[in-house]
Amino acid sequence: MKINRHQIRESAFQVLFAKNANKDGNLVDIKDQVLEQYDTTEQDTQYLNYLIDGVLEHEDDLKAQISSKLKKGWSITRLTNPDLIILELGTFELTDQNDTPDNVVINESIELAKTFADDNSRKFINGVLSKIADEH
Repeated sequence: MKINRHQIRESAFQVLFAKNANKDGNLVDIKDQVLEQYDTTEQDTQYLNYLIDGVLEHEDDLKAQISSKLKKGWSITRLTNPDLIILELGTFELTDQNDTPDNVVINESIELAKTFADDNSRKFINGVLSKIADEH
């Protein structure tokens, strides 16, 4: 099956979630396992790597940006792993130089939340990413 951008984002989430759960896991093996159901092109793999590597390389900065948009009294440690990973992916795409419009990034993040988080997470993720998008 051919992969689309939404499925690439889902795959990036799955790889980052698995890596977070198993810090010693081999990133290449995790990616291969997640992608085995798709027919991917070099361009697809590059975009997946762009998302994964971008989040991993800028994790501290992304967390700082997310933390600055949380309600007073909230800390990033209060977030569930799925919420945090979705926010990191969305924040990376919003703040990095790419051609994806902000509203698409936010909508894609909400779709990830529908699949991997709960109903409350969708509104929360929308709010945080909208604040980040307003600054960039």
